[in-house]
Amino acid sequence: MEQLLSGLRAAGEPTRLRLLALCAYGELSVGELTQILSQSQPRVSRHLKLLVEAGLLDRFREGAQVYYRIAERTESAQLARTLVDLLPAEETDLNRDLLRLDQVKQKRAGVALNYFKENAAQWNEIRALHVPEALLEREFLDVIGDAPIADFLDIGTGTGRLLELLASRTERGMGIDLSQEMLTVARTNLERASLRNVHVRQADMYNMPVADSSVDLAALHLVLHYSDDPASVIEEAARVLRPGGRLVIVDFATHNEEQLRAEHKHHRLGFDDSEIEGWLSQNKLDGTLSRDLKGDPLTVKIWQATRNAGVTH
Repeated sequence: MEQLLSGLRAAGEPTRLRLLALCAYGELSVGELTQILSQSQPRVSRHLKLLVEAGLLDRFREGAQVYYRIAERTESAQLARTLVDLLPAEETDLNRDLLRLDQVKQKRAGVALNYFKENAAQWNEIRALHVPEALLEREFLDVIGDAPIADFLDIGTGTGRLLELLASRTERGMGIDLSQEMLTVARTNLERASLRNVHVRQADMYNMPVADSSVDLAALHLVLHYSDDPASVIEEAARVLRPGGRLVIVDFATHNEEQLRAEHKHHRLGFDDSEIEGWLSQNKLDGTLSRDLKGDPLTVKIWQATRNAGVTH
């Protein structure tokens, strides 16, 4: 009862209700919210602090920025969504806020577009070495299957593409990446697709801000070859899996394209089955047969493993 009353008191003020509504549309920084509301940053920060304390908003830091989004796992998360859904569509202040929110998103999209332009050449060079992405996505979805997913974690999310692909069958999805530039791209893509059940965070794949045994499906999609310690990445991924949860690894088979190490920062020139299966076994993950997608000269492999139901972290 007290948690409910606390949430209602926190939301029972016009500016805070507007903040709650804005954060239901995606992750926004203090500076962006200040710009949208045309209020001072100290005032906006005080309102945000009250909403976080009441469990209506989540707060997280990303480099020098602090972002807010509507709460997902607090006792007041359902109340937050209910209050936003009850807001009248003709509300003048809210409509004005949403117009300014669109301007913020357009600015983000411009930053993302510039990053793509600057890096498109190297991505296209790598893509030309393996199977088409559309085929890879179809094979990935085939491995995942059609069953609904409660909690999905995309490790090294990049552009957020996997979050988009699985959003319709996922209750909650989170992508992590160290690159602020890639997170800008991912946020822009997710916002463009109007996806409210998935989001991204800046985090290290060796030490993820994710609770033990809290994820049903985790993916490492063309990420592991960037790691200088793949065994530790798989160990960390295994930690967050629920009993019966799955880890899907998509990466290159062993190859001799040395320029990928020199020019594109690949730490590893692919992996063989015995290597991946050894790391899975060390972490009590039951692996299944891998799937090969032969390209020229790179072959992409998909490994899948399930956390043993009797294993606890």
